[in-house]
Amino acid sequence: MKLLGIKLKILAAACLFSGVIKAQDFQGKAYYATKSKLDLGTWGATMSEAQKKQVQERLKNRLEKIYILTFNKEASIYEEDEKLDAISGATDSWGKNFAPGKQYKNIKTNTLKQNQEFYGKQFLVTDNLQDINWTLTTDTKKVGQYTCMKAVALVPTSDLYWYDFSWDRLRDNQAQNNSETADSLQTKSIKMSQIEAWYTPQIPVSHGPGAFTGLPGLILEVSADNTTILCSKIVMNPEDKTNIEAPRKGTEVSKKDYQEIVIKKMAEMRNMYSGRRGR
Repeated sequence: MKLLGIKLKILAAACLFSGVIKAQDFQGKAYYATKSKLDLGTWGATMSEAQKKQVQERLKNRLEKIYILTFNKEASIYEEDEKLDAISGATDSWGKNFAPGKQYKNIKTNTLKQNQEFYGKQFLVTDNLQDINWTLTTDTKKVGQYTCMKAVALVPTSDLYWYDFSWDRLRDNQAQNNSETADSLQTKSIKMSQIEAWYTPQIPVSHGPGAFTGLPGLILEVSADNTTILCSKIVMNPEDKTNIEAPRKGTEVSKKDYQEIVIKKMAEMRNMYSGRRGR
């Protein structure tokens, strides 16, 4: 009964706000701060706390970023606020190869179009939106001035971070091409990411930062693996409107195709480096 009451509150808020959406050229901007913890793995086990802190500070501009989500009723653009990097003079050319690019999402057409640059080549990754089977809970809390509700989900980690690269993925890919280990891979467990999201029915649009969409309200906070995304500011109906249009530049590929391109290139680089070291 309590969950039913929560759902009725969501519906009431959506009905109240829908009139505002239809009555004007509706648009909003949400500003998100992202923070990631650096997983140093076995390498970190040999480091002192001072060394770990030094590495963390050196990679701060990769681990802490600001993104802007510009949205209307059906579509959104999610992109990094690169002005901050320009002001600070921070550069991370290596990290940009594995960071999410400018992202267009359309809820109505279930479409994702995302710009990705990989070693100087431009790609336009075109696919469906990430399929997330959310479970709504009755938990509530305030994020800024907005009352939010909690939702949780489990998503395959490789689906969530398809633009990134890991040596484990390269090893699995090579093993898949080996007939002797193909059977063992079929029984290998898939790594899953636990997602906790907080959304507000006060802004009843199904948008959110990054891959996170599909809830009955704008997502203001997300925790997934080592990353937390928190909305710090929302501007409703800004005076300067943004054209929310799908990008067109770049070689069009699917998420799966893009992953294969990255894995192939990284394998080539590893083999080239190993060959030089063996001389």
